[in-house]
Amino acid sequence: MTYDMNDAELPRGSDLIPDGSFAKVTMTIRKGGDDGQGELDRGLLKPSKTAHSDVKSLDCEFTVSAGPHIRRKFWQSFTVIGGKLDEHGVSIGWKISKGVFRAMIDSALGLDSQDMSEAAKAKRLLRGLSDLHGITFAAKV
Repeated sequence: MTYDMNDAELPRGSDLIPDGSFAKVTMTIRKGGDDGQGELDRGLLKPSKTAHSDVKSLDCEFTVSAGPHIRRKFWQSFTVIGGKLDEHGVSIGWKISKGVFRAMIDSALGLDSQDMSEAAKAKRLLRGLSDLHGITFAAKV
């Protein structure tokens, strides 16, 4: 059997979203098969492909939801468990990821990052990392 590719649509521009662009994006979590800490995060984390690594991450896809780059996608993994530890035995990668997740929540909910009121703190509590699935926020690409 042969496939005639002559009538196929050409891919749209392969140019990158310009560095430093701001965009409204929606995050989708792509399940990785390993369990997170709670019932809601069952099968959510992706194990590292590196031999002997204990890193488990959140595999995320971001889709631009408005503006000139609408429907364009980009991807990022966030360390949740494992990797290098700080002096207190906490994963350095998790500390970085946690800060990014907080910024996403603040943007999505219109919270001031300096607002530490009980109401703002309550909005930053997640039942599980799966609560971040579908979050829409402003991002700098």
